[in-house]
Amino acid sequence: MERTDIKSLNLEELTAFLVSAGEKPFRAKQLYEWIHQKLAASYDEMTNLPKSLKEKLPKMADLPSLTVVEEKISQIDGTRKYLFGLSDGNVIESVLMKYKHGNSVCISSQVGCRMGCRFCASTLDGLERNLSPAEMLDQIYRIQKLTGERVSNIVVMGSGEPLDNYENLVQFIHLLTDENGLNISQRNVTVSTCGIVPAILKLAEEKFQITLALSLHAPNDEVRKSLMPVANRYPLVDVLSACHTYFEKTGRRITFEYSLVSGVNDNLKEASALSVLLKAQHGHINLIPVNPIKERDYVQSDRKAIEAFKNLLEKNGINVTIRREMGRDINGACGQLRKSFLNQE
Repeated sequence: MERTDIKSLNLEELTAFLVSAGEKPFRAKQLYEWIHQKLAASYDEMTNLPKSLKEKLPKMADLPSLTVVEEKISQIDGTRKYLFGLSDGNVIESVLMKYKHGNSVCISSQVGCRMGCRFCASTLDGLERNLSPAEMLDQIYRIQKLTGERVSNIVVMGSGEPLDNYENLVQFIHLLTDENGLNISQRNVTVSTCGIVPAILKLAEEKFQITLALSLHAPNDEVRKSLMPVANRYPLVDVLSACHTYFEKTGRRITFEYSLVSGVNDNLKEASALSVLLKAQHGHINLIPVNPIKERDYVQSDRKAIEAFKNLLEKNGINVTIRREMGRDINGACGQLRKSFLNQE
């Protein structure tokens, strides 16, 4: 008999599962609350379930729970980076960032990544596998339990391309924002993509109120292809058209992520081209000083170049901010902690 991952089921699916196992429907609500509100990591913690059900569940259902392999705390800003172990021996990473407006957790959506972006450590060893909805959720659940603090914002910007794991991502969003679970507002969820056009258009039809963040990183296809192999498949004109459709369908403005790499995409000519490119888009540009990784020779733009780039965009009427660097002293960039762990093995 195939085992069921009950942490990945919504309440309706969990009810059907328990009824098929000969249990009363109301047990599903109790079980769901233990998993998604009280964040129980094992059946033993579920004190109001009958002994017979607690003995039956482990035989037919999995309750995925991550284990902490490593935790690093930034001495600069209190950012916490976690390396979590999965049941199959793989490891993933998540980051807790503390802001005045609340706690934000950046989660991974895949073990590794196959997108090949040149400045990202996540993709150096390729894609191992997709994460289940439960494994995505449990990054948040474990961090909330470990810190004892409420998480209010989620960014799916860790290792992996979320839209390359589409169905599991959609189920994750439903579970995360369910009023019977953590009940995090969809408006407090951001999903990043390097620009998989069919998936962006599909996501627009879900009518979520989440923020879509596009990894843009260049104002033209030529530079973008040198940084992001996916640009060979999806040209900017198609990517931006899909982003515009997403805005029209959801009313949610796009965040355009732009990593500044010294001598590659950070001069004023590129800033001017970016202004023209995004003038008609309903969005916001997030400038990111690239976090250097030792496997690549990319260098972060200096402060003067970053400020000049930002000023020209603002002069041209573009809404722009410079992302505050978090966790620089603890391998804060995507994939760095996992990569260093794998290299030690």
